[in-house]
Amino acid sequence: MDTSGSAPPLRIQNDHEDREQNLICQEEPSSSRGGWGAAIFIIFVEVAERFAYYGMAGNLITYLTNELHEPVPMAAKNVNTWVGVSSLLPILGAFIADAFLGRFNTILVSSIIYLLAMVLLTITVSVIPLHYQKAMFFVALYMLSIGLAGHKPCVQTFAADQFREDSPEEKKAKSSFFNWWYLGITVGASAAILVVIYVQDNVGWAAGFGILTGAIAVALAVFLFGYKKYRKQGPLGSPFTTVAQVFVAAARKRHINGTSAGFGVYSRDDKDQHETRRLLAQTSQLRCLDKAIIIDHLDASSKNRNPWRLCSLNQVEQVKLVLRLIPVWMCCLLFAVVQSFVQTLFTKQGSTMVRSIGPNFKLPQASLQIFLGLTIAVAIPIYDRVFVPTARKFTGHPSGITILQRIGIGLFLSIISMMVAALVEAKRVGIVRDQNLLDNLKAIVPMKVWWLIPQYMVCGLSDVFTIVGLQEFFYDQTPEAMRSMGAAAYLSVLKKPVRRKSWLNADDQEVKLVGLYCS
Repeated sequence: MDTSGSAPPLRIQNDHEDREQNLICQEEPSSSRGGWGAAIFIIFVEVAERFAYYGMAGNLITYLTNELHEPVPMAAKNVNTWVGVSSLLPILGAFIADAFLGRFNTILVSSIIYLLAMVLLTITVSVIPLHYQKAMFFVALYMLSIGLAGHKPCVQTFAADQFREDSPEEKKAKSSFFNWWYLGITVGASAAILVVIYVQDNVGWAAGFGILTGAIAVALAVFLFGYKKYRKQGPLGSPFTTVAQVFVAAARKRHINGTSAGFGVYSRDDKDQHETRRLLAQTSQLRCLDKAIIIDHLDASSKNRNPWRLCSLNQVEQVKLVLRLIPVWMCCLLFAVVQSFVQTLFTKQGSTMVRSIGPNFKLPQASLQIFLGLTIAVAIPIYDRVFVPTARKFTGHPSGITILQRIGIGLFLSIISMMVAALVEAKRVGIVRDQNLLDNLKAIVPMKVWWLIPQYMVCGLSDVFTIVGLQEFFYDQTPEAMRSMGAAAYLSVLKKPVRRKSWLNADDQEVKLVGLYCS
C-alpha cells in the first residue's frame, strides 16, 4: 500500500471502537467461567422451553376448537397467525439483545415474561369464566410470543459464547456442543408430545398447562443458579449502524481507484493487536466495499475519524461476512418446505392408513413424529462419538467435515426423504385405485401406517446434518456483535411459511402429491 503521504497516522476515538474495547474487556473472564460447566445450565433452560412450547403449541388447535368452540378454519387461522408473529418477533428481540441489553439480560427478562404468560394461561384455562376466557387466553398467548422473541435468538448464542474461540480445546468442544444442544431440543419436544398432550386430552387442560408452567419456573431457577459460571457479553450498539457505515463510506469514495490511492488504508490501532476477539484478514470478495478503508485527504486532515467516511478493515470484513451468509440462507429456504411436510402432509397421509395396534388401540396420527425424534436421539451421539473422530483421521478437520459439507449432506438427505415419501404415496394411491376407494374420501386405505416410518427417519437424519450445521454456521460466520441477529436469521429459515392446497378433498389432488414430493 502507499503510505508516502505526509499526513500523520490516524487514531480512532469514537463509539465504534469503544464498543469493540467493551467486548475485549468482557471476554477476559477467569478461567473458571464458561465451558461445559456453564453451558449445561443453559442447555437445560432450552430443553424446558422447548418442552413448554411444544406442549402448548402442539395441541393448541384442539383447545381452540373443543374448549373455545371456534370453527376449524378460524382456529387454524388463529394458530397460523400466532406462529407467524412468534417467528418474526425474534428478529426484534435479537436486535434489542445485540444493541441494548446484552444476551444474558435479554434471556432473563424474556424468561420472566415467558413464565408470567404460562401462569396466566394456566389460570385462564382453570378458573377464568368462559365468557372472559377467550380474551384472556389470547392475551396470555401473545405475551408468550414476547417471551419467545428474546429467548429464541439469544439462548443458543449465549450458550455457545461460553466456549472461547482462542482455545483449540474449547473450539473443538463448541463444535460438539451444537450436536448435544439439538439433541436436548429434540428430547424436550418429544417428551412434550408423549406426555403433556396426553395429560391435556385425558386429565385436563389445567393440569397440562400447570406442568408446562412448572417446567419454565424450574428452568428459570436453574438459569439463575449458574449465574457465577457464565461468561457474559454486554451490548455493543446497533449492528445495523455498523453495516450502514461501511456502505455509506464506500459510496462516498466510489470514485477513488483502488486501495493504493490517497494516504493508504486504515486497518487497526496498535492496541488491537492485544485483542482476544478474532481479527479478520482482508479478502478479495466484494472489493467495492474496500473503498471504505481508504484514507483520503479529508480523512488525513481530520484529528478524529468520521465513522461514516472511514471504517476499519475488521469492520469492512465483518460486513462481508454478513453478505456472504445470504446465499447460504437462500439455498436453505426450500429445506423449510420439507420440514413443513413432517407436521402436515406426512400426518395427513397417516390419517388415511391403518393405525390399529391390536383390537383396542389406535395410534394417534401425529404420533409417528416420535420416530423423527428417536432417529435424532440415536444419530447425534453416533455422529459426535463415532463419525467425527473417524472422519477427522482422514480429513484432519477438527469437526471431521466442514460446516458447509455437513449442510450439503443434510440437504441431499432431504431430497432422499422426498423420494421415499413419493414412493410410499404412489403405493398408497395405487391401493386406493385398486380398492375403488377414489370416491370414498373417509375410507381407510388397507395399508399399514408403518410404511411412513422410513421417510420420518430419513428426515431425522437430514435434520442432524442440516439444522445442526446451520446453527453452527450462522454462529461461527456472524460477527460477534451480530450473533443474536445471526440466530434469528437461522430461525427464519426453519419458519419459512408454505402455502399449499388441501390434497385430501379430491383424487386429483392426491395424485399431485407425488409430484409435489418429487418437485
